[in-house]
Amino acid sequence: MSSQNSTRAQAFQFIIFIGVISLFSDLTYEGARSISGPFLGTLQAGAVVVGVVAGLGEFIGYALRLASGYLADRTGKYWSLTILGYGVNLLAVPLLALAWRWEAAAVLLLLERLGKAIRTPARDAMLSHAASQVGRGFGFGFHEAMDQIGAVAGPLLVAGVFYLSSDYRPAFAALLGPAVLALLVLGLTARRYPQPRHLEVSVPHLETTGWRRPFWLYVTAVALIGAGYADFPLIAYHFHHTSAIPAAWIPLFYAIAMGVDAVAALLLGKLFDRLGMLVLVASPAVSALFAPLVFLGGFWVALGGMVLWGVGMGALESILKAALADLAPAHRRATAFGIFHTGFGLFWFLGSALMGVLYTVSLTALIVFSIITQLLAIPLFLLMARKVCLAPRLP
Repeated sequence: MSSQNSTRAQAFQFIIFIGVISLFSDLTYEGARSISGPFLGTLQAGAVVVGVVAGLGEFIGYALRLASGYLADRTGKYWSLTILGYGVNLLAVPLLALAWRWEAAAVLLLLERLGKAIRTPARDAMLSHAASQVGRGFGFGFHEAMDQIGAVAGPLLVAGVFYLSSDYRPAFAALLGPAVLALLVLGLTARRYPQPRHLEVSVPHLETTGWRRPFWLYVTAVALIGAGYADFPLIAYHFHHTSAIPAAWIPLFYAIAMGVDAVAALLLGKLFDRLGMLVLVASPAVSALFAPLVFLGGFWVALGGMVLWGVGMGALESILKAALADLAPAHRRATAFGIFHTGFGLFWFLGSALMGVLYTVSLTALIVFSIITQLLAIPLFLLMARKVCLAPRLP
């Protein structure tokens, strides 16, 4: 086997290991998130507390990624930050079984989001090095598919344990198993691949000492997509409020969207590696159509809208990350991912809040805002394409 083929095989093995870690991790914390609201309610927390904890957790989970990404690049301690982040992220979940006051549960839920903020930029930077060997679209798409398998399996595991015990605490305790498995695979991966950067042999397209205009155009475009992307809680509220979807079907609609997310991430990733910029532009043009379908349609039309919503989520976690890796110098890639996540998370939060207000005023206004805001990303992508080439990158 040639040296190039050997490096490529090692890179793909690394991607598989990271994917397995993400599968067990998502199984752990997505399982917990599926019951965290009702659990806080059993501890006498009101709706305001539940909303504040959820909103603050998401803000922490995105806003602090800028700092953790910068720290990873500045110190070079990518594995240290990744391991620390996963440890906090995962071990906070089974400890919820021991929380008897809502204040303690709230702290653990916030710690879980904090851990994700610490580890995500460093992990994505390491993943980008390996993905360069197999096609960054496919690499990030494969990772997202594994991620979403866990996101579907976690709530199902929790639902099964709760069905048998009629108690949230055994459900949280059951999540210790996948948490430990994730940490064991993480330790094995760190030991086997101490320097993932060595897996990348090609030079990035844009090697600079600072952030140039294409990078900021790209981050702005992604932020606009985030601002116009309705969060599922608002969609679920609409389904329940209008009785457009039977209550028992609402979580199933979400599960279907997560399954579409996984498949779309793989397919879009492969297409991105073959067609480059064309796929990046087409993605928001297609997924933006989810809004009128989910907010105006009946059962089957709304289901179609959730399929498009899942396609958009798959794109956000695969090709949008893959393209970013070509816009940042290798030694600052964790910082780039930190900026990417922070900008997206902030504008998603602001856009979701505005759409919540618009929902009470006019559904038409909400839909128009959602569609136009996402479509505004397309001219920014095209303008960026004039500055730097995101060509097809077949391995």
